[in-house]
Amino acid sequence: MKFLFDLGGVFFDWNPRFFFKNIIEDSNKLNFFLTNVCNDEWNIKQDAGRSVKEAEEDLIKKYPNYSTYIKLYYLNHHKMIIKTFDSSIMALKELKKNKISCFALSNWSSETFVGMLEEFPFLDDFDDIIISGDVKLVKPDAKIYNLAIKKFSLIPENTVFIDDKIENIQAAEKLEFKTIHLTDPFKIYEEIKRYLNF
Repeated sequence: MKFLFDLGGVFFDWNPRFFFKNIIEDSNKLNFFLTNVCNDEWNIKQDAGRSVKEAEEDLIKKYPNYSTYIKLYYLNHHKMIIKTFDSSIMALKELKKNKISCFALSNWSSETFVGMLEEFPFLDDFDDIIISGDVKLVKPDAKIYNLAIKKFSLIPENTVFIDDKIENIQAAEKLEFKTIHLTDPFKIYEEIKRYLNF
């Protein structure tokens, strides 16, 4: 058995609100900004390979009054990480101790992933990582799963895919991966043990 992990929501508790709540004190303005301006729909385009510069320029044209905040978003991306989930890190280390192959497949902008390996050394425990921004594909597109299958030499029926987003889990299941929809990172090892003999 091999394991294919998502990063955000599995290893990293990341939320833009964590940073911007100290920058935009008006709660209505903060909610509008994160719901309508720098929202998930906009962010996923950078995960798919669009440059931060282009993303900022495009959004500032639509919301010039928010230009200062828009420019702060990717500049402070790492500060939006609230914490790492030690339970997931420990599970990864236990799997590697037992010589089980572990890979990562994450929707993440290439530009904001720079420096992550140095800042979070546990990422080196993975046998390999695919960052969506590097390959210009994002989950739940089947193409990025097929890329992982090829690059990591995976057999989906013998690979457990772990992700916090149900749409990504459903896409993996269509390709016959075994899956763990991780809604509670503190239960990750309990979930993983169902697929192990130790």
